[in-house]
Amino acid sequence: MPIVAITHDRMNPAQDRSECTSLPVMSVVDPDRARERDSTIWGLLLAAGTSNRYGTENKLLEPIHGEPIIRHATRALVSSSVDGVTLVAGHQADDIRTAVAGFDVEIRVNDNYEKGQSTSVRTGIEAMCEHEADAAVIALGDMPCIASSTVDRLITAYVTENRPALAAAYRGQRGNPVLFDAQFFDALVDVTGDVGGRRLLLSVDDGAAVETADPGVLRDIDRPSDLRDLE
Repeated sequence: MPIVAITHDRMNPAQDRSECTSLPVMSVVDPDRARERDSTIWGLLLAAGTSNRYGTENKLLEPIHGEPIIRHATRALVSSSVDGVTLVAGHQADDIRTAVAGFDVEIRVNDNYEKGQSTSVRTGIEAMCEHEADAAVIALGDMPCIASSTVDRLITAYVTENRPALAAAYRGQRGNPVLFDAQFFDALVDVTGDVGGRRLLLSVDDGAAVETADPGVLRDIDRPSDLRDLE
């Protein structure tokens, strides 16, 4: 059995407290248990945004260590124990498709991507339902440093601890990706605006954050300086 410890959520004081409602933090020691399950868990990668804060370039296509950011993010899901991966593209969808060529991923195009991230979540959840997924791991295309073992830790917590809504954490600070049981798919489809499932996660009574020992769960690329810090 995996060793699971539950502590209090330690939040970064610099963060907006309104977005940091406390979650219990779990430490899952054996991510390999993620593969010992009967449930179907699908990976959902959101990669449709316009990169407004980055500048004129699409940040997902910017190179880091010789590959586009989106390719790193895709690899984390494909290399994990999820049963499949759906990537939601929108802005420069053809270029995103080219950037992830060679990976076994399904690509769905969100034509309403300019209306915010929630529209990509909706597109992705529709795919999750078609695949009859019991849960979805939702990851962001602009987070290139996440380890596949982090995804497996989320899945292990889901299948062994009966936690229906989970977020990856590093040193007690909540980050991404997140995992939602299928019972929340309808609620995710109803989310509006430029948000994903954050508010839903924080409203779930038995949700939790999973300590991953992976600083990549906090490292997203919003501006060119963020990319330089990783090189």
